Order: sequence, then C-alpha cells, then structure tokens
Amino acid sequence: MTAPGRWQALVALGTAATLTLTACAGTGGTSAPATTKKVDVSTTVPSDPVTLTLAYSNDPPTKTLVDAFTKLHPNVTIKPQMTPFNDYVKSIKLSMSSDSAPDIAQYNPGAMNSLVPAGLILDLGPWAKAYGWDGKFPPSSLEVLSSDKAAKRFGTGGLYAAPGALSVVGVYYNKEILSKAGVADVPKTLGEFEAALAKVKGAGQTPLSLGALQVGGFHLWNALLNVTGDVKAYRSWVYGEPGGTIENPGAQKATKILMDWADKGYFPPSANATADADALANFSKGKSAFLVTGNWAASTLETEMKENVGFFLMPSESTTPLNVASGASVAYAISAKSKNPNVAAAFLDFLSSPEAAKIEFDGGFMPVNTKAELGATGLRGDIAKAFTPVAQNNGIVPFPDYASPGMIDKLTPGVQGLISKKMTADDFLRSLQESWDGHHGS
Repeated sequence: MTAPGRWQALVALGTAATLTLTACAGTGGTSAPATTKKVDVSTTVPSDPVTLTLAYSNDPPTKTLVDAFTKLHPNVTIKPQMTPFNDYVKSIKLSMSSDSAPDIAQYNPGAMNSLVPAGLILDLGPWAKAYGWDGKFPPSSLEVLSSDKAAKRFGTGGLYAAPGALSVVGVYYNKEILSKAGVADVPKTLGEFEAALAKVKGAGQTPLSLGALQVGGFHLWNALLNVTGDVKAYRSWVYGEPGGTIENPGAQKATKILMDWADKGYFPPSANATADADALANFSKGKSAFLVTGNWAASTLETEMKENVGFFLMPSESTTPLNVASGASVAYAISAKSKNPNVAAAFLDFLSSPEAAKIEFDGGFMPVNTKAELGATGLRGDIAKAFTPVAQNNGIVPFPDYASPGMIDKLTPGVQGLISKKMTADDFLRSLQESWDGHHGS
C-alpha cells in the first residue's frame, strides 16, 4: 500500500527549516474569547518523543490514518479517543475546555459554533500558509471550515479545521432493472433521468428508494437544487452571508420537481417512515431502480449487488456537466491548549498525502488529494471518476443543514410535508429561511 520512497520524501519534508509565522492559541474560557499566546509555526516534526490525543466520532479511517502517520514518525504517539456521534456533539465543548483537552478533535459545525468564539480551537491559517494547503486541499473543502470569530459566517475569516476525507452525493442505479425497463443509457440530463423514472414506473417497478424519515429526503432535494439553482447564491445562503436567501427561483424549481415526483408515485408509499439504512437495504435487494445517497454506501452496495450497480451525479438540465455535488468532509481541529500544535498540524498535513488518500478511499470516503492514483474499478471507479472533476473545479457544496443550528429540524419534516402534500413549496422554503433569519438576522 505504501511506497517507501514516498515515506522518505515526507520525512525529508518534515525536517525542513522552521518557519517563524505566528498563530494565536487560546489559554482557557468557554464563554468569552480566550487570551492568546504566540506559537512559532514550524513544519518540522521534532525527534523527541511526543504524545497527542485525538478525539473523533465513528469515523472508519481515523485509526488507520493515525497508524500510518506514526509509522512515518515513530517518535510520535497519537492516542485515539472514539465517542459515538450523539455523545460526541454533546460533550465536545466540555472536553475541549477541560485541562485535559485532546490535542486534535474531529470538527463538527454545530459544536464548533461554540468552540470558535470561546477560543478553544486554533486558527490554522499560519500552518495552511506554511504547508501550502491551498494547493493540497480542494478550495471548497477549506471554505466551509473557515468562519468569522463569531462562528456565524462560513467561507470567511480564520481556518479552524483541515479535511481528512471527503464525501459526495450522487445517484446509484440498478443496471438490471433499467435494462428490463428499456433504459439503455445512463441519464445525461435531468430530462433523461425523469424519463427513466417514468419508464421504470411503467414497467411496474419502484423508481426511487427514499429514506425521508432521516436525511435521505433533504439529500434528494439538495441534489436537485444543485442542478436547478445558482450555486453561488446557495453557497452565500449556507455560509450566512448578508442577504442570503433560499427563497429563490432555483430552490422553487427543485422543490416542485420533488413534489412532482412524489405525486407521480416515483417514491415508495412508505418513504416518510423509511430510515436511510432501510432505503439502502431496499435498493440493494432490487426493490427500486435508483437511490440518491453518498459514497459512504458504496462498500455495502458493492458487496450486495456486485457488478449490477453503477453511480452518476445528479444530471443538469443541459448535456454539459455542471461538476457540482453536495458533500462534506471528515475534518480535524487543533486544541488551543495543545502543547504540541506543530506536530498536530503535521498530522493534518499528512491527510493530503497520496498514502492518506489510499487509506481514506479504502475506508469508504473520497480522498482530499484529488490527484492521487487510486486504481479504482467497478462502482468505486464510477464514483472516483464522477468526483474528481467536482473536487478539482471547486464544485463541492455543503449540505443545507450547515446554514443554521436548527436547520435540520426544518429540512427533514419539511420534505416529509412536501411528499405527503401537507406543505407547499412556498411554506417549505419560508420555514428554511425563518431558521436562517433567526440565526443570522434577516
């Protein structure tokens, strides 16, 4: 898996001259901005023994990435601390404000809303400059990890985490069902996709599995919005820029398409009571032709469906690919209380290496190094082929629940209301904007 020559090159890089940039590190406090101390930023990993702790949540690649980094730097020990997701989100602020705060912590947008203003995690800008992260990580993956000091606006201000693995949402399809329904080619436009849904329905099959009980519903809505709306306007809304709004023609169009598909019976009747895992299982067992979800489902679907499954991005209305898709990153922040922030930053930099890319991909994620040779075939080859131009063209857009802390509580029941015809498109978008206004100010 690992090329020895590349390991040696990375070691050599680690012994490069120390840079004398300055970062701000917090020294305590949880409600007011912490006082700061100067940190001499260095890309050198010292030869003396160093021990770091890393807090994370249910993330398959983390332990393997840690093992690979410590193999490169045998004097460094990283102790992983895994916490289930729900408990992690609830406890991370208390953990980061304690005297035994972990050196590195998996980033969570909701949790970081309180950690950034409190000065509990470092602005990684100086290390980004020292290591040249602008050229190593996709720009869109760094944008969403940047915020102002109040942690209300993304895509601006300081960089508070670095991505360790990426995800992308697209469309999985059952080749056998499509062939039997008379769909000869993978849809290249939104119109062709809708025609395929109609053919599958006409052949007596369920066109699209959907887990609207959880996030599957708004993932579908978001995938449609990506190809019907203005990406710049959408980003400004999610990032919290002044004047951002989701009440616009593109969002109206995406919402009405979803409602139209529900009205035509393209979803199972039980969609609103179906969990994401059950929608995935239904698709894998041949109960539908399509499923809209992320690359995290690839391993399961490859195991269950073998060569009978493929993947493409939600197509646009034009034959010209937009190279835009919803996605997020597993990302890591550095504690302001860490005694070894330079070593912690070296681990973050390692996440962009070709070796880390292979680990991230094998762990079910898309690598942050979009130029790494993965040798992917089959379903994962389809996903890698679709993802690469998206990542390289700054086409990864954040999920809509990033737009405000309470947004997910509007998205999930809102999509359920659209499917059941208990909510209009106007009411749905208004509910989302009200959540945004409540957090960012109208």
